[in-house]
Amino acid sequence: MQTINPTTDEPIETYDEHDDEALERFVQRSADRFESWSERPITERQALVGGIADVLCENEDDYAALMTREMGKPIEQARAEIEKCSWVCEFYAEHAAQFLQDERIGVHPRAKTKVSYEPLGPLLAVMPWNYPFWQVLRVAAPTLAAGNTVLLSHARNVTGCATTIERVLADAGFPDGAFTTILVDDDSLHDVIADDRVAAATLTGSVRAGRAVAETTGANLKPTVLELGGSDPFVVLDDAPLERACEVGAQARVNNNGQACIAAKRFIVVEDVYEEFRDGFVREMESLTVGDPTDPDTDVGPIARADLLDTLETQVTESLDAGATALTGGERINREGYFFEPTVLEDVPADSPAGCDELFGPVASLFVVEDEDEAIALANDTEFGLGASVWTTDLERGERVAHELEAGAAFVNELVQSHPKLPFGGIKNSGYGRELAADGIREFTNKKTVWVSPADGLDE
Repeated sequence: MQTINPTTDEPIETYDEHDDEALERFVQRSADRFESWSERPITERQALVGGIADVLCENEDDYAALMTREMGKPIEQARAEIEKCSWVCEFYAEHAAQFLQDERIGVHPRAKTKVSYEPLGPLLAVMPWNYPFWQVLRVAAPTLAAGNTVLLSHARNVTGCATTIERVLADAGFPDGAFTTILVDDDSLHDVIADDRVAAATLTGSVRAGRAVAETTGANLKPTVLELGGSDPFVVLDDAPLERACEVGAQARVNNNGQACIAAKRFIVVEDVYEEFRDGFVREMESLTVGDPTDPDTDVGPIARADLLDTLETQVTESLDAGATALTGGERINREGYFFEPTVLEDVPADSPAGCDELFGPVASLFVVEDEDEAIALANDTEFGLGASVWTTDLERGERVAHELEAGAAFVNELVQSHPKLPFGGIKNSGYGRELAADGIREFTNKKTVWVSPADGLDE
């Protein structure tokens, strides 16, 4: 496994994959650790999760620089990611016991009936490169607090982040085997999923990867959470606050170099305000600074890998050949590293890549519609259903439209984002299950019904 700096196209580090013997040792250690870890008082587990936040805060600059070096995230956004990771750890350190406390349910006056939330065992977490710390810790913090252990299989191009996260938890005081990074290929990964000692799996990644994991977990009857791709609509109605919509829209499209599942990708604008929005949005995209992600003034850094840049370029070229027009950008940048111009496409054919596929990079697709009804119909005309936003000065109207948008999350006058206090996940080909909030910590627990009757039975 070799990591490459996407800004310079130069190698960073080479890592050896774990062989079968090492993998067997790690899985067994995780299973053994679960026995003692799940029996520890939840207050102790919470305290250790809170300790992760302390380690992250102490080393924020180092971890942010590592992310920027391995996947090209602008340094200020990398720092913000570490801060958000600290936040989610602090959140579960404070609330895990509350979320997992027994729920008393009255059924009979002489019976004690309740629902308890009990850990399942080792969890396999298959995580992507685009938010290399956040994606891991938003899963690990609640899962560990709940009493499960975690096996992490991270994306190859952020292997340095993967091994560093393991050290973070060790520095926070977690025992060996509570959290383990495994460096394996896809074949070995599916063997781990099928292993009887592994209780469940979660994946954030592509639809293809999600189907593969779901096939294996389904065959082995194991619970799964999948957070997959997105083609989020950004719906601009005829009474939208246009100046702010243009500004936030550009941010929503290019944050993390445009490589986010919940990034706004399809900008659906009612024709009465289309020209004004289009012109303002293009100005915002053209004002972005593209360059070295270690420079705090950079807005957009490189695409994370050479193959991903090739894919994005092909998608844009095919969309242009099909009839789309580039209002700005449209090409890779002729410089060292994997850079693509911030791009705005208009007249996008519905069956072109920019019309129906997920473009993972700073490329926005504009669509003009006649009215609100057509906007909603187009927003929902996609295989994905992760996030959506609608822009209007009429808040009642915005809330009503939000309910009509087919997505796991709908925002009014705000970019789509994840928040520790709110459940996060998608529908349709964007996956199933939820992370974060109370829903997230309960996903990988046994929701057990416990009924206690007196020895002499219940009165009729």
